[in-house]
Amino acid sequence: MTTARSTYEAVDDRYPSRLDARLTDASSTVPRPDPTVWGHRSGPFSAADLTAYEKNGFHIEDGLLSSSQVRECWSEFDRMATDPALGDSELLVRERGSGAIRSIFRVHRVSPLFDALARTPRILDRARQILGSEVYIHQSRINAMPGMAGTGFYWHSDFETWHAEDGLPAPRTVSLSIALTDNYPFNGGLMLMPGAHRTFVPCVGATPDGNFRESLQEQRVGVPAVDVITDLGYEFGIDQFTGDAGAGLFFDANSMHASGNNISPFPRANVFLVFNSVENAPRAPFGGTAPRPAHLAEPEPVPLTPLPDSPFA
Repeated sequence: MTTARSTYEAVDDRYPSRLDARLTDASSTVPRPDPTVWGHRSGPFSAADLTAYEKNGFHIEDGLLSSSQVRECWSEFDRMATDPALGDSELLVRERGSGAIRSIFRVHRVSPLFDALARTPRILDRARQILGSEVYIHQSRINAMPGMAGTGFYWHSDFETWHAEDGLPAPRTVSLSIALTDNYPFNGGLMLMPGAHRTFVPCVGATPDGNFRESLQEQRVGVPAVDVITDLGYEFGIDQFTGDAGAGLFFDANSMHASGNNISPFPRANVFLVFNSVENAPRAPFGGTAPRPAHLAEPEPVPLTPLPDSPFA
């Protein structure tokens, strides 16, 4: 499909979104033309794991980090949360009402510990195996959901934003979410629709300039219509990422996911590493806006080098 962009020339776009109106009255979704597992690269995942990932769009690995490794990550998060330099930067995002920390971005750049986590061979090789190529970090962050104060994230596909606002051509991207606290059903644990990653949902509405500043606190542009979410929910059902601290969730860029508010007294925090194929380098954003800043979307696809002596090895 060819779409016109306000800032750039018309482009061929297999994942049209940020539209003036829904595609047709009969269909508001697009079947995904790309695979979920790219190629047959060897790695830590078994054939059964990859088959399940291809089917569901995600895989949960219990005990990905040990208790001591989780404590190291939590101490580093605590240090960054109180770092005045980060507090005065765009890397740290706060909740609108309470002022509590909602997210810290580009953690692999500002923390040697999280850089080591991303380059740990047993983690890095899983991303390479799914994506069938060398990879780099498109985005990294810690999402925090403090007890009694954390607000959720509405249903969305990350790829829709990364395509429209960052220029990623295809969903050749895998996210890793590692629980730094126990994730319960009642403290904002991530919900996913297994199998919905095979369907791309175009969203209606032009992208305002600087949309990322609003969307990091509450996403209003780039979210599916309520009736589409309802249909997907009934078709695919909903699973939830719960488990002990140290569990890891690998999930496809086009997974439909969300999280509710945390009105429990138990905080939730997860570190996210978004691995993108070096063969899926960003182009001009398909939504017609200027690219988002580098702390949200790394502009250069420099392959990650393994760190065999990582503290997470």
